[in-house]
Amino acid sequence: MKLIVQIPCLNEEATVGQTIRDVPREIPGIDLVEVLIIDDGSTDGTVKAAREAGADHIVSFSNHKGLARAFMAGIDRCLKEGADIIVNTDADNQYMGADIPKLIGPILSKEADIVVGNREVETIEHFSPVKKYLQKMGSWVVRKLSNTTVPDAASGFRAYNREAAFSLNVVSDFSYTLETLIQAGKGSFAVGHVVIRTNPQTRPSRLFDNMYSYLKRSIATLIRIYTMYEPMKVFTIIGSLGILLGTIISVRFIYFLIMAEGKGHIQSLIFAAIFFIVGFQILVIGLLADIIAANRKLTENVLYRVKKMEIRGEGK
Repeated sequence: MKLIVQIPCLNEEATVGQTIRDVPREIPGIDLVEVLIIDDGSTDGTVKAAREAGADHIVSFSNHKGLARAFMAGIDRCLKEGADIIVNTDADNQYMGADIPKLIGPILSKEADIVVGNREVETIEHFSPVKKYLQKMGSWVVRKLSNTTVPDAASGFRAYNREAAFSLNVVSDFSYTLETLIQAGKGSFAVGHVVIRTNPQTRPSRLFDNMYSYLKRSIATLIRIYTMYEPMKVFTIIGSLGILLGTIISVRFIYFLIMAEGKGHIQSLIFAAIFFIVGFQILVIGLLADIIAANRKLTENVLYRVKKMEIRGEGK
């Protein structure tokens, strides 16, 4: 049983060494533990520090491509290196490496395919009350959209078994955390969670400039990904709202018509017709999107098989 801990990095010279050294190299149930660094276009001494700390594999980008792409590049390399379990952690040493055995426990016991570390954000001292509230609210939304029970959706301390890793496909350029949870829930993977510890903050988050930016991009990502997996539901709700508004306006017009006051309210009839037409068009778009979603599922299945064939071929 082989475990690879992947660590996406961007200018983490000061902390990546300690993050690597904190990874336990002997874990019950695991025969081999290795560390993979994904250098996302760092301009400092991140790669040198990682090598000196004992990184086993390094993937380097020529320029900054973003956390989501770095994450997927790491997953791809881990699979090619024969990982049975992949753990993702942050290079700023936010998460305690000593909790890796606890994180992979549900996978080793066959209770889960994916495990997310729960930071219990309400206990993190350097999180402001607003950030704690938004984190908890965001996690609640993700639980509803993904049909999972993960209490800390934004946590980057995660473990994947080999089958789950093969099925991951991240299309967002922002972050992988929300998208992979929705994908896992819709893909019927067993998603578990365990309480983990965090280290004191070493630097502010660099994933977003401010809370508004984070909210804007997170909401856009959630809407986009959920629509990809449930297009008929999303477009039916939107289209039905248009038809409902058209119906309400039509009833208003009929009321005034019956009361012999229809004259002068013809604009209501025009607005009603517009809402009916737009609502119907959105429903038709939903049907087309549902067909596209079915084709996407077939494409993901083909991609899953191609990945397995490619990696099997490289292993010969």
